[in-house]
Amino acid sequence: QVQLVESGGGLVQTGESLRLSCAASENFFDLNFMGWYRQVPGKQREFVARITPTGGNIAYVDSVKGRFTISRDASKNEVYLQMNRLKPEDTAVYFCYAAPRLGPFLWGQGTQVTVSS
Repeated sequence: QVQLVESGGGLVQTGESLRLSCAASENFFDLNFMGWYRQVPGKQREFVARITPTGGNIAYVDSVKGRFTISRDASKNEVYLQMNRLKPEDTAVYFCYAAPRLGPFLWGQGTQVTVSS
């Protein structure tokens, strides 16, 4: 089973940037895509962004378009989320996920992002 390990969360002020990283234990090209969700306590997990192994198909939730950029290094089986112009409403636990060709999504342990106003 694929293991996902996230890093890069932290506490920043409004307008600052953070970069999240996610390393997969499996060849990225054996997956349909990888990406990020986020979750605030008491709310459902929300899709943020995803990317295919070739990088040719990328999607974002509307609220982060123009501020967040997802990228990947397929040779390292890693996915990144560059988050710029952060807002307090971006505060959440960010989860890396992988979509295998068969079966349910796989999840990392999550990393906290806190944006102070």
